[in-house]
Amino acid sequence: MTLYKDVHDNKPPLLYYLAAIAGNVFTFRVILALWMMATTILFWHFCRALFKSNRSAIASTVCFAVLTSLPFFEGHIANAELFMIAPTVGAFYLIWKNNSLVRAFAAGVLIAIAALFKIPSIFDAGVIVGLWIFALQPNKKSIRLFLTKSICFGLGIALPMTITFVWYALKGSFSEYLTAAFLQNFGYVNTWRGQATAQVPFLVKNGPILLRGIVVLAIGIVLFFTKRRRSTVFVLGCLWVATSLFAATLSERPYPHYFVQLLPSFSLLLGLLFTDETKEQALVIFPLTLLFFVPVYFGFWNYSTSHYVRRFQTYVNSGFSLEYLNEFGDHTNRNYEVANYIKTRTGINDRVFVWGDSSAIYALSNRLPPIKYVADYHIRDFSSVEETLSALRKAPPAMVVILSEAALPEELLSFTEEMYTEIHRMNGAAVWYNTKQ
Repeated sequence: MTLYKDVHDNKPPLLYYLAAIAGNVFTFRVILALWMMATTILFWHFCRALFKSNRSAIASTVCFAVLTSLPFFEGHIANAELFMIAPTVGAFYLIWKNNSLVRAFAAGVLIAIAALFKIPSIFDAGVIVGLWIFALQPNKKSIRLFLTKSICFGLGIALPMTITFVWYALKGSFSEYLTAAFLQNFGYVNTWRGQATAQVPFLVKNGPILLRGIVVLAIGIVLFFTKRRRSTVFVLGCLWVATSLFAATLSERPYPHYFVQLLPSFSLLLGLLFTDETKEQALVIFPLTLLFFVPVYFGFWNYSTSHYVRRFQTYVNSGFSLEYLNEFGDHTNRNYEVANYIKTRTGINDRVFVWGDSSAIYALSNRLPPIKYVADYHIRDFSSVEETLSALRKAPPAMVVILSEAALPEELLSFTEEMYTEIHRMNGAAVWYNTKQ
């Protein structure tokens, strides 16, 4: 099966290929642990290059290591945001106080790799270009160097992106890749606000994003005109925080792992706060206040670290038990029950269709869906009930699972009642078997 053409998701491909290499969640977590160890070492070297004081470098690195590990930010889960930190920090490290065109190109390649984990990391490219603009001198040589570096940087970004487009074109899924990984993300930004935004004017619908963009631009202008009175570390930290906040709030969805992108710049500012003994120690309060205000304003969720520790203790005491599974929510045990039932009553090549937001059932049962969408929100956001129904009629799955919390559209309910017989109910899930095959 080809990613995007035969199975859909709205992220670029690197996270999925890394997950495929892992093969299971445990190995994926091991890869994440090793990756973050290397990332922390890289961040330490970057801090050493940034700060004059080792105390500041140590403080920032300790903050970074702790924050990227907390369940509060979903730091214990193999999210794309964690994997994209290393190439981003590597890009900043390469260009720091170095005007080499080769390094500018290599930094672009690293930014592209980060973006191929998740698109919002591309906004970090603006920080690099912004720093180069801040360093401009009013002479032809400086302007020529800036333009040359920017072109090399842009070519570096373009190279990995182009390779992926060629790869998927050879796989016959160029348009699906372009649409799913890139173009559909523009619509994804507004879907959280509901369908009411579909018919409103462009400026009304996109006003909040434009306003946040203006705020970032204003911060950049203020930093530009005050750069001579501020340290380069302070300017970098503030500009990086501003662009990362914009990226984290792009979709206006309240997922805590979006803030992982902020943690490198946040840690740099904390290093200044804890160890710097200049006026900037007080000034750093302003960007930090903004960092605390934004999650509250957008109502970002948070996950309890103490609950994570308590759940681990349950596993130590009772192993992989019903009590342990229920610690993740009632739906978790249900998913295992449904998956086991499917495995005992279908063949390995049979397809099943799950209506609801529990695509884990496909993985647990080792069965593929009959369509490329694995969650009902995929169908709502990127497809339609009519398209789904047409695909199901062409290739009816062996089983249909309807989860109690999911509102099944009338058309799909009629299709299910026409083609299937309900054979089992368990823990909030109804299993229907294809009687027409």
